[in-house]
Amino acid sequence: MTDAKLKAPRGTFDVLAEDACARSAIEQRARAVLGSAGYERIETPAFESTELFARGVGESTDIVRKEMFTFEDAGGRSLTLRPEGTAPVCRAYVEHGMHKRRQPVKLWYLSSFFRHERAQAGRYRQFWQVGAEALGSDDPAVDAESIALLWTLLDELEVREVRLRLSSLGSLGARAAYRERLQAHLRAHSDELSGEVRSRIELNPLRAFDSEHPGTRAVMAHAPRLLDELDSEDAEHFAQVRALLDAAGVTYEVDPTLVRGLDYYTRTVFEFTSDALGAQSGVGGGGRYDGLVQELGGPPTPGMGWAAGIERLMLAGTPPPAAPEAVELFVALDGSERNLQAAAFTLLSEARSAGLSAQMDLGGRSLKGQLGHASALGARFIATVGAEGVLLRDVQSREESQLPADAVVHAVLRGHHAL
Repeated sequence: MTDAKLKAPRGTFDVLAEDACARSAIEQRARAVLGSAGYERIETPAFESTELFARGVGESTDIVRKEMFTFEDAGGRSLTLRPEGTAPVCRAYVEHGMHKRRQPVKLWYLSSFFRHERAQAGRYRQFWQVGAEALGSDDPAVDAESIALLWTLLDELEVREVRLRLSSLGSLGARAAYRERLQAHLRAHSDELSGEVRSRIELNPLRAFDSEHPGTRAVMAHAPRLLDELDSEDAEHFAQVRALLDAAGVTYEVDPTLVRGLDYYTRTVFEFTSDALGAQSGVGGGGRYDGLVQELGGPPTPGMGWAAGIERLMLAGTPPPAAPEAVELFVALDGSERNLQAAAFTLLSEARSAGLSAQMDLGGRSLKGQLGHASALGARFIATVGAEGVLLRDVQSREESQLPADAVVHAVLRGHHAL
């Protein structure tokens, strides 16, 4: 055996009370922003069939090739801890027949995800994201609404130095000709590319735009731009998205080099960054994925969505403080007799049954220590149980009254509702 202290695995962390309050505040704001726009909460399992991500996210992506936590269960099935949220939501859409509902179906989630990547500030191997997905409509207004909702959430969380990058990848069929042109350009300059980009020329040449390799960046500086070669329908769709964002007062910059790290994106793609985060500046983003549901075995279904990292939001923003749980009644004990403790515990249970937020001392403190604890909690009423009955004190008015134990809860409720 060893005496070494056990620690959380690398790339994971414990959420302690102070951070839990900030996370709760983000969740409250997300629920308010997305719920008011008609988005319903969904939660998918923490692990899914590995095939879901291989087919949905794309075998050429870094997520599938390098970052997934995959294991085999007792039945020999390959399972993967979910690395992202869109594919599971689309799987649920198909499995539960949501295409029969009024479209678009609008869903949001706040869940933990898992990727085996290098841990750094705001990026962990287990991390949390808030996300939203709208399935069943290819209307440009869906794109604009989705982007505007994340814009609103970032604003309410006071995320600093926010920039929105926007582009279009066109539809899958329409960009086939562009893909061939880009592949030809990359092959012609293959000696200047990084080994990773060279290995992806046939599978996913657009990811070359994401490379930080100096030689690759030089090659991509004069590569053909997909945004310049959109067909008329895709160009019109992108123009309408931009017009709606303009109407909503959402500022953005069009970035023809923007590509997302997942294979399923089509047409609109976007990313919010915060210059306050330095080089790792992304806080959230997403786009349209009109072929994903069909790829997973469902009917042809357009989709649009995004995800934002909770840890990134906390680093770049100022989540509003979550209001602490109000303690309406603190039950103190004046004496150590067992019958007094039983009476105090009975009073505590009656208070909670009546819907009051109530606590009592569980640490064996003196009466002075208990009263100090009640003060630190901001208790509205303090009921001190002693041999002569219960002394109830209204902390705000400083009034005190001696009461039988069975009258205390009623008195607290009457005093509480009188506020």
